[in-house]
Amino acid sequence: MARDAHELTQILRATIGDERVLRAIAAVPRDAFVPPELLDCAWDDEALPIAAGQTISQPTVVGRMCELLELTGEEIVLDVGTGSGYHAAVLSRLAAHVYSIERHAELTEGARWALERAGIANVTLLVGDGTRGHPAAAPYDAINVAARSTEPPAALVEQLAPGGRMVIPLGGEGQHLMRLRRRGDAIERERFERVRFVPLVSE
Repeated sequence: MARDAHELTQILRATIGDERVLRAIAAVPRDAFVPPELLDCAWDDEALPIAAGQTISQPTVVGRMCELLELTGEEIVLDVGTGSGYHAAVLSRLAAHVYSIERHAELTEGARWALERAGIANVTLLVGDGTRGHPAAAPYDAINVAARSTEPPAALVEQLAPGGRMVIPLGGEGQHLMRLRRRGDAIERERFERVRFVPLVSE
């Protein structure tokens, strides 16, 4: 069981090879994003329940999704499914700005408080239908989707910049992380490890 950032990152090294991602995870106080009654588990490599029947994702999965986005620090990122705000917080350490959208207003308010507590200022929180993305700030260099779908929502694909990457869990019971990359008018797909996410809900 990990009990601090250093111990957690040592555990994650078995799966994640990108040092920038590991530093980002170490820099984000995960204890700011978990419910008070679960503080003892904040640094463990496991998903934890939050409000609205949602979860804060397992750090290994957050790290892998960030790694697959291949961020360099200059990108504008769309994060679909804010939840606790933890994934957006890690992304904020890896990109220039993050727009994070969530359909549950109560989760957005909780995430706002947690991000302020963590001292993170380059995340814009939005309440709305994540399947529609956020056209006002498009196109995005990277799109992170923290909920599963059978196919990537067309609106999100349209909001990818040239060369842009989207990481999304695709499938039903057998979900896999998928990376989509825009190459001109074409979208390339790569499949990675199995995961388990809640469904992506459209309004």
